[in-house]
Amino acid sequence: MISIAFIASAGGALDAVAGPLLDRSYRSLAGKEEVNLNRAYGGKVLLVVNTASKCGFTPQYEGLEALQQELAPRGFAVLGFPSNDFRGQEPGTEAQIQEFCTLTYGVKFPMFEKVHVVGPEATPLYQDLTRLSGVAPGWNFHKYLISRDGRVLAQFPSKVKPDDPELRAAIDRALAAAAPQR
Repeated sequence: MISIAFIASAGGALDAVAGPLLDRSYRSLAGKEEVNLNRAYGGKVLLVVNTASKCGFTPQYEGLEALQQELAPRGFAVLGFPSNDFRGQEPGTEAQIQEFCTLTYGVKFPMFEKVHVVGPEATPLYQDLTRLSGVAPGWNFHKYLISRDGRVLAQFPSKVKPDDPELRAAIDRALAAAAPQR
């Protein structure tokens, strides 16, 4: 049985606007330029994923890239955040991670700097995702679905693959929702 948490409050979903959750900047993987997530991805449905290159779930890169390619025209993006928090399964440098992802899985979806996703050193984005969803990543390839207006809609544990029908249905529902007025 797959355990998937859909996050809701009296208003339907957690009350967080795109600004506070996404208004932070991260370097693109192996890059120098900071990307403000709100400016770059505000108004899109996002699947935020902590990734690792030496994990049993690493083949999920292929499915994540397929989602990105299929759904980007509808206002969707996968955002990958490499992390070495779980048994040292992302030990490489950012350049090595980028090369691995590109050559092995053809990853073109946005990947960002290597970060901590759990514990006191967790990056602010992951601190907020954990607080808003009530669930911290339990392993690599934990997924958080973010609405067009920056609300955490659901979280999916690592074993939920990118082509899972429940994940896909949640993404499709989020994409069907009206885009926020900017």
